[in-house]
Amino acid sequence: MTAPRFEDLLRELTPQVLGTLVRRHGQFEGCEDAVQEAVLAAAVQWPAEGVPDNPRGWLLTVASRRLVDQARSDRARRARESAAATEVVPEDVPDTDDTLVLLFLCCHPALTAASQTALTLRAVGGLTTAEIARAFLVPEATMAARISRAKQRIRAAGSSFALPDGAEREERLRVVLHVLYLIFNEGYTASSGSALHRADLAREAIRLTRRVHAQLPADDEVTGLLALMLLTHARSRARTTTAGDLVPLDEQDRGAWDRGLIEEGTELVKAALAGPTLGPYQLQAAIAATHADAGKAEETDWRQVHALYLILERIAPNPMVTLNRAVALAETEGPPAGLALLSALDADQRMAGHHRLLSVRAHLLEKTGDLAGAYAHYRRAAKATASIAEQRFLESRAERVARCAPEVLRSDHPETGHG
Repeated sequence: MTAPRFEDLLRELTPQVLGTLVRRHGQFEGCEDAVQEAVLAAAVQWPAEGVPDNPRGWLLTVASRRLVDQARSDRARRARESAAATEVVPEDVPDTDDTLVLLFLCCHPALTAASQTALTLRAVGGLTTAEIARAFLVPEATMAARISRAKQRIRAAGSSFALPDGAEREERLRVVLHVLYLIFNEGYTASSGSALHRADLAREAIRLTRRVHAQLPADDEVTGLLALMLLTHARSRARTTTAGDLVPLDEQDRGAWDRGLIEEGTELVKAALAGPTLGPYQLQAAIAATHADAGKAEETDWRQVHALYLILERIAPNPMVTLNRAVALAETEGPPAGLALLSALDADQRMAGHHRLLSVRAHLLEKTGDLAGAYAHYRRAAKATASIAEQRFLESRAERVARCAPEVLRSDHPETGHG
């Protein structure tokens, strides 16, 4: 088995083993450490000795012994690890999958959103602290402290390893979906760094969402979120050039889109929309499906896209939804209509100086012929984002405008300087 296959198997088994151990012993922090050590042992031994017949049972055995060692303060754990690998697997290795319960625990309301995301990636995603730190561009020590504090807060809250009931379960599920959505978004469009996306994070979010969907197939919002991820991730290969430069949606080679993911996502959208309720992930998935239906950019049904954003704006008001609706409105009624809608966001402190608002305004100003305004806003947007790939794209747009109208560089417009 190759190294990537080992990694995939360990990543899949980690939350299962951790869930079993936490359910048995109720010590999240100690169990998480024990499982990580077992995974490390497997990463060393399996490539050399082969994968055990029951890899999940092997990990559970080693992790259980690690936990016992910790309780006894036994310093000879490494010697026992070798012995554990050859022992008979316990007969009570359960077939149940505790991934969903583990996700609920990692998304405990006592934690901040950042801590929920980090703990989910560590405990359920199987990523190392170093990998998570690199993904969010913080020092490993900082991320380790964040994860440690999160585990301490869960312990202090006295949480039990069980699915909550009734309204609390529904509320916690929304948090779980939101955390998975955030992980996917960070993977699909990295908020900072040199690369436009982190494919490993996006794939991990999809993998975890598949696990939730497998356990809650009748939940329309879970189905909608999985569909949204698949339909969006299907465009990944076409989003950048070979040099890593961003390619906007209307310029992408749609032949490079992953048709398998699109077909699967489309079927999931149909299933999600057939239910009695309508939620934000279902609507976003329907929008993604509308884009996927268009063989060419000019064939996009923008009226349907705008109608879906209008519904989304009403049931889940959000400035980013309004921003996207402005783009759709500009396509159906012209750039001035889109610009008029954007003006409604100027007073929203969450959007003040946001690079997406600036870049959309620049795009629409360029379409109206206001090249000086477009140049200024492209430059401001480039300075406002921490993503190097987006910076390059926005600067290239500004340069394109300048080439079309060199006089904008000589303008006394306050935002056209090259500082």
